[in-house]
Amino acid sequence: MSYDLTDLKVFVAVAEEGNVSRGAERCHLAPSSASLRVKNLEDSVGVTLLSRHPRGVALTAAGQVLVEHAKRCLAQLDQMRADLLPFTEGMREHVTVFANNNAISSHLPDDLARFFAAFPGVRITLEERLSHDIIGAVVAGRADVGVVALESEHPALRFVPYRQDQLVLLAPVGHPLAEQSRISFRQCLCQPFISLQPGAALHTFLMNHASALDGRLDVRVQVSGYRAIARLVSSGAGIGVVPRTAIEASDEGKVAVIELIEPWSQRNLHVCVPRNPAEKNLYRDKLVDMLCQPTSDA
Repeated sequence: MSYDLTDLKVFVAVAEEGNVSRGAERCHLAPSSASLRVKNLEDSVGVTLLSRHPRGVALTAAGQVLVEHAKRCLAQLDQMRADLLPFTEGMREHVTVFANNNAISSHLPDDLARFFAAFPGVRITLEERLSHDIIGAVVAGRADVGVVALESEHPALRFVPYRQDQLVLLAPVGHPLAEQSRISFRQCLCQPFISLQPGAALHTFLMNHASALDGRLDVRVQVSGYRAIARLVSSGAGIGVVPRTAIEASDEGKVAVIELIEPWSQRNLHVCVPRNPAEKNLYRDKLVDMLCQPTSDA
């Protein structure tokens, strides 16, 4: 394929404007140059992307597919340039943090707010990953800092205690399970679950533990966050597993909170960083120091 980024930019501009001339103007090109670039793109991919008519142009079905991909590619490139900006200015004011869902949904927001208050010029890339993926990313240098629910250590990393949490079962008030104070995960598997979406760390974690018991989660509804799980559980749609720190005062009286007896329900979060980092990063070190400071609610 012989098209380039400018071809994609021109195509997106023409598609959004619905007009070759206006799209060309957005890209500071002559209409003939823009038209030629769109034609080159069509020849390269082998399909017609725009239907031409007297009042302008419209996307074909293939054009609609390509324009969505092109927008994502261009947005990712813009983000890449933004992430590289601190380096081009001669400053290492960027930290990449990989963390599990529990940390991102509960502890990290407030802690990062404190960090930004102290270091407003620093930029952080925060991504959700499973704990074992986070460890591999920090070892490989794809992440500067990891926040994991520690299950096994790695000799190349230093692990520092961060927070303690606990996975608990939520059940609707009046549900048969709501009468219990503690329960095994196996006892829950016959019930319909409200779960996070596929790919979420907790969803994968629970699916794996259900499989280890020769069972499966009967997932009735999948949602994007813990608050949605709590609301659906309170409505009677099913049961769900969430970190205790995700439960809010407004949930009191609406859901029953039941302890899980499994040892894995205790979530000891740790911050991990390389023992011998390949390069210095002042703000990585300051972030780790701040995350691991004792707090009144830790």
